[in-house]
Amino acid sequence: MGTDFGSASEPGGSGRRATRSLGPAAGDVRLVLLGPPGVGKGTQGRMLADEKGIPVLSTGDILRAAVREGTPLGRRTQRFMRAGELVPDGLIDEMMSARLRQEDVRGGFILDGYPRTRGQAEALSGVLAGLDEPLTAALLLEVSDDEVVRRLSGRRSCPACGRVYHVEHQPPRNDQQCDADGHALIHRDDDRPETVHNRLEVYRRDTAPVAGYYRERGLLVTVDAGAPPDEVRERTWAALAREPAFRR
Repeated sequence: MGTDFGSASEPGGSGRRATRSLGPAAGDVRLVLLGPPGVGKGTQGRMLADEKGIPVLSTGDILRAAVREGTPLGRRTQRFMRAGELVPDGLIDEMMSARLRQEDVRGGFILDGYPRTRGQAEALSGVLAGLDEPLTAALLLEVSDDEVVRRLSGRRSCPACGRVYHVEHQPPRNDQQCDADGHALIHRDDDRPETVHNRLEVYRRDTAPVAGYYRERGLLVTVDAGAPPDEVRERTWAALAREPAFRR
């Protein structure tokens, strides 16, 4: 198994009340984000990280930074990426272990994109046990397959500046043209419905069992993410506020 790095309970009221319910800006929060592609993990992770004053650790960003900086782990990773091969779990585990030992995560962190397999989840538990910094919770954002397909297949991207639009929720001012630079928008292959269905199958096979791992350990917090981001944010904050570490 490996990872390919080539290529968002009840509503909690107003955002201000939900924010206060989470306690101080930092609280040794160590959180894993789980959910299918297109569910909004990145959006919700950034909101929660801003609230708690902790970093979001994206596996892909960490791997690409290691490659860019030419670290020993980065050089090993680059060989797989250049060959279009999956980065082995062991190498990813090693790189994430090193990252979790850095000073800026001592006050907590949010993991986005790791762990992606049960084996990676077990490796993460071992690292955190060694650091005496157990995981606070694993947040599972859930939506239906139809909603995932609708969200992802409606995305359009600018090939020049990378800006992303959505045909329903955030269309460009000029049909099929980027607002920033006027380039014709593209429909990426991995956002086409048939590809999205395949990505969901891969998620169910490889990543969904991670939720079972954390459920067995009493760490799983599940949130219905089939709503606009601000509403999902309030649901998320309300659900996490029930966890003791988020009330400190």
